Amino acid sequence: MAGFLSDLVQYRKLLLMIMVLGIGGTHLSGFQMSVINYTSPYIQKFINETWLERYGSVLQQETLTLLWSFIVSMYCVGGMIGCLCSGLLTAKYGKKKCLLLNDVILIIATLHTGFSRRAKSFEMILIGRFLEGIGAGIHMNAHIQYAGEISPKRLRGFVNVSSSVFLALGKAVARILGLRDLLGTEDMWNVLLSFSGLVALIQLVFLPFFPESPPYLLLQKGDKSGCLKAMKQLWGEGNYLTEFDDMMKEKAITKGTKIMNVLEMLKEPSVYPQLGIMLLILLSLQLCGLSAITFYTSEIFQTANLQESIIPYVSLGVAVSEVISLIFCSSIIDRFGRRILLWGGYLLMALTLLLLEISLLLSDQYFWMQYCSVILIFLFIIAYGLGPAGAITSVMNEIFTLSTRSSAFVIGGIIIWLGLTFTGMIFPFAVMFLGPFCFLIFIAVLVISAALIYLFLPETKGKSTSEITEEFKICQVKKKRRQIVEKNATEEKTFCTKL
Repeated sequence: MAGFLSDLVQYRKLLLMIMVLGIGGTHLSGFQMSVINYTSPYIQKFINETWLERYGSVLQQETLTLLWSFIVSMYCVGGMIGCLCSGLLTAKYGKKKCLLLNDVILIIATLHTGFSRRAKSFEMILIGRFLEGIGAGIHMNAHIQYAGEISPKRLRGFVNVSSSVFLALGKAVARILGLRDLLGTEDMWNVLLSFSGLVALIQLVFLPFFPESPPYLLLQKGDKSGCLKAMKQLWGEGNYLTEFDDMMKEKAITKGTKIMNVLEMLKEPSVYPQLGIMLLILLSLQLCGLSAITFYTSEIFQTANLQESIIPYVSLGVAVSEVISLIFCSSIIDRFGRRILLWGGYLLMALTLLLLEISLLLSDQYFWMQYCSVILIFLFIIAYGLGPAGAITSVMNEIFTLSTRSSAFVIGGIIIWLGLTFTGMIFPFAVMFLGPFCFLIFIAVLVISAALIYLFLPETKGKSTSEITEEFKICQVKKKRRQIVEKNATEEKTFCTKL
């Protein structure tokens, strides 16, 4: 306990910076993704009323659905564009300036959504959601990289997980403010949408008081004194020679290597193993069953005979349990490592989904199975938060060097945004045809992902970027040797057969 309190005192400025980064970073993404669900009926009614006032006719349901789908999809389109721009912006201007510029974009977006009702223009909501998507694409990449680069080695896992904590917190805040007792009403929906601008303004005011990341200052700008000053400012008084030496080693390894763009990175064979691991963990995260759980939550709560007025609060409990499990994950990740949290978390999620599948199938025969389903939803979210939700961001930050990290996050961001769009379009049809049996697909994905992570992902806990890169190189050499041995064995066998 004494050690924990001393860390809080020593790293108090780092913790403050984590807070400032988080509220204007992934917290906003979580909020913006969730808040649209609570404003949906009010925005659609507003579109209908605006159309009637302009053109004197009621909007057809098909046209209303099309306009609403545009508003929802514009966020993903903007996210893709912002993600593509983030690599260039973070490499050229640094994460700090990138986030400050992004705050301005988000404030402009909020002015559009917040004043759309007064201006009687649903087009302003469309523009606002598009700009919010661009902001989300930029700050999700910049925040995660920035957080990973400002952390000392001993707290690297804790700081990396903070981005996931704030993402879950954003979803929880959207659920809280979206309650009908607060801002989830017909009169206040535009105020609810405007919350993003307030948070962006807070980051815009306070972030300039914090330094750029030490690795960026040393490796990209060549500013040794600035790097040491930033380390001292964030980490307090102490001996940080180990971290500084690790950065100098990385600088020596990448000497003469400029920051790669996406195309250059895709042509570089040495980063293929890292890209393969990133592709694996991001696709497994997209197909882990979280979308299925979200889809079935309300239905399961209704079949469990929960009162309609209570269901929003139980759903809020699910979101809060995700936040708590992620906070707990941040406290254990530097002790247990990333690898075991990933494959162990996936296996635990697969087991929970299997039990949920059984409970859903037997709920008509045994009424108490409905309550088991409710408990299993909470257990699934807790397993998700304890394992992959926290560990994935840490792994992505640690397996790439500074010269490839920005482009890697661009590729990863594109996978995430495409995955969100794909699952949003395909999943409802999967539920329509398979019903509860759709969980079997996710169980298979989780088990296969756990096996592949166990076999191919090296542990990154307590290792520098250069050490992790060296491990991947060793794995590549071993693979090539094995291929040569197998090829020689095949040739010898062919030669003997001919004789």
